[in-house]
Amino acid sequence: MAFLADSLSRVKPSATIAVSQKARELKAKGMDVIGLGAGEPDFDTPDNIKQAAKDAIDRGETKYTAVAGIIELREAICEKFKRENGLSYEPNQIIAGTGGKQILFNAFMATLNAGDEVIIPAPYWVSYPEMVAICGGESVFVETSIDTEFKVTAEALEAAITPKTKWFLFNSPSNPSGAAYSRDELKALTDVLMRHPHVWVLTDDMYEHLVYGEFEFTTPAQVEPGLYDRTLTMNGVSKAYAMTGWRLGYAGGPVELIKAMDMIQGQQTSGTSSVTQWASVEALNGPQEFLAERKKAFEERRDLVVSMLNQATGIECPKPDGAFYVFPSCKGLIGKTTPDGKTLETDEDFVTALLETEGVAVVHGSAFGLGPNFRISYATDTESLKSACERIQRFCASLK
Repeated sequence: MAFLADSLSRVKPSATIAVSQKARELKAKGMDVIGLGAGEPDFDTPDNIKQAAKDAIDRGETKYTAVAGIIELREAICEKFKRENGLSYEPNQIIAGTGGKQILFNAFMATLNAGDEVIIPAPYWVSYPEMVAICGGESVFVETSIDTEFKVTAEALEAAITPKTKWFLFNSPSNPSGAAYSRDELKALTDVLMRHPHVWVLTDDMYEHLVYGEFEFTTPAQVEPGLYDRTLTMNGVSKAYAMTGWRLGYAGGPVELIKAMDMIQGQQTSGTSSVTQWASVEALNGPQEFLAERKKAFEERRDLVVSMLNQATGIECPKPDGAFYVFPSCKGLIGKTTPDGKTLETDEDFVTALLETEGVAVVHGSAFGLGPNFRISYATDTESLKSACERIQRFCASLK
């Protein structure tokens, strides 16, 4: 349609949303579908957080707020960064937005000029390259592999940097792979970045609290303080606090960058929901004990899914250290034929046949920039996960 902006031609619709939509359509037709496509905790928002929102409404906290967020929230975010990450920020270095997506989008909108490059390790969250494209930048993908546990190496990062590189976009624990970088692995990357002072770091720490076993989470500016002045550290309340629908992300960074993002947001949405902001103050300042309980549940689910998938013919599934995703390879099944005669030529063919045959909705890995793999979200109840994995095993065994 000639009326639409040329920039839309560079953007693809979200594969995760498309999978969820197809699953809903099949359910509506009466099929028994288990949806493992959405990255959303099945737990409810804790009661103290919900009560804080109700109290805010009763107090009349329902008016416009400062674009960057109420001072109480920005102070709570400062305390969180200091308490959990050893990072010192002032409130004027903090911005809250309508979810992590808005934070990322505004950062790119504020900084990218035509031809600027953003280094993105693959596999990556589906929205990263689309945001870069809309904002006029160019995504430079650095492929990882199952052999490197889907982590980018220092050598690969070094090779990807050019004079046009503006950002290194980093996500640990990762969506879609669950890969999490140890302090030593992260230090190897920050050592590279210290040699290239024109490259800024945008770190997506949304899954910070979902790490398992003895793994210790760290973030780039914490590991290498020399990067502090060119790092935007992004986080949010959606995953850890089961507040996806509340829509609140936040970031800490250099004052001038935060000012630029504030200006863009002021012409876009202004401040995020006042009630959400007050609920998020309670999330960050209130009791945190429930995090360990929920983390334990996710870890048990991860172990179940990894074990059952590795018992499926042709599937190889590494055990990730974080998030609530696994990213198994279906390479051993490419070229096989389904009972109704369809040849699986790609990972997208695999997930489509799996959904249509067994009613299990997962997302193909090529949507995240790396195949033949597929992503499973284990943020759902154990019985559903067990049933889904049994169906996957049955489907894989049926291929010829």
